[in-house]
Formats: sequence, C-alpha cells, structure tokens
Amino acid sequence: MFGNNNAKDTTPKSKSSPAPASGGHSLNTISQGTVIEGKLTAKNDIRIDGTIKGTLDCEAKVIIGPTGFIEGEVSCDNAVIEGKFSGTLRVREMLNLRETAQVDGDISTGKLTVQPGCIFNVNCSMGDGKNPGSGNSISRPTTLEQAAKEKQRAKADA
Repeated sequence: MFGNNNAKDTTPKSKSSPAPASGGHSLNTISQGTVIEGKLTAKNDIRIDGTIKGTLDCEAKVIIGPTGFIEGEVSCDNAVIEGKFSGTLRVREMLNLRETAQVDGDISTGKLTVQPGCIFNVNCSMGDGKNPGSGNSISRPTTLEQAAKEKQRAKADA
C-alpha cells in the first residue's frame, strides 16, 4: 500500500547509543522523591524537585521547584527558589525568591527579587560580586529593638 521496498536496513541499532547532541542548552532534573547526598557539579541549568544534601556548583541557573529542598552550599550564576533552601548560597547574578520559597542561611548575590509571601531568614550581602565588601548588606535582627535601631542607622547614613 505504501510501497514495497525489499531492501532492508542492515545498520545495527543499539538501544544504549547516546542521543545526538543538539548543541542547545540542556536542563538537568532531580525528580521529586530523589535524595542526593554529596557534591554535584553542573555546567547547565539544574532543576531540583527532590532533595540535595551537600554541595552544588552550577555554571548556570539553579531552580528549586516547589517540592525541592537543598541543605548545604550552592554556587551558581542565577537561581530561582520556589521550595526550601538552608545553608550558604552564592549567586553571581540574579536570585529570584518566589512566594512559596523558604530560605534560611547566608546569601550573597548580585541582584535580588523577593516576592510577597516568601519566608526569608538570612544574612544577605548584595553587590556586583567583584568587591565582596561592596554593595548592600541585609542581616537578620534578633529583636524588634535591634531592627528599629538598624532602621534609624540606615536613615542617618542616607
């Protein structure tokens, strides 16, 4: 019906052969229910919907999905957090904290966006990344009195 070609393809087909490289940007994914302990390194974006306990060094974007959790140290170019993070986070460019994010620890980033509803209990330093001491610094006050004093100091410095 569609033509009868009696010549058969004799090229061996291997089920384990890797897919051809597309040359585009790829995304690594840690699925919900997966727990990884140790050190991870990624050259491309990585999305975490499971759990990582340890160190993640990413040369691109780290995305922590709503069910994702990282406990440890992360270094990356950009980050989007919708889930939970606890530890030390170093973002060279932009950190985006969504309304479902729960973040605890120490953060350094070039730029920061925090959506309403996010739980943000951190010591945070911001700047261009070239001068670690430059830029703005946000630290968690321990009492309301200390928060009021910090606010007054900030007004006096302005």
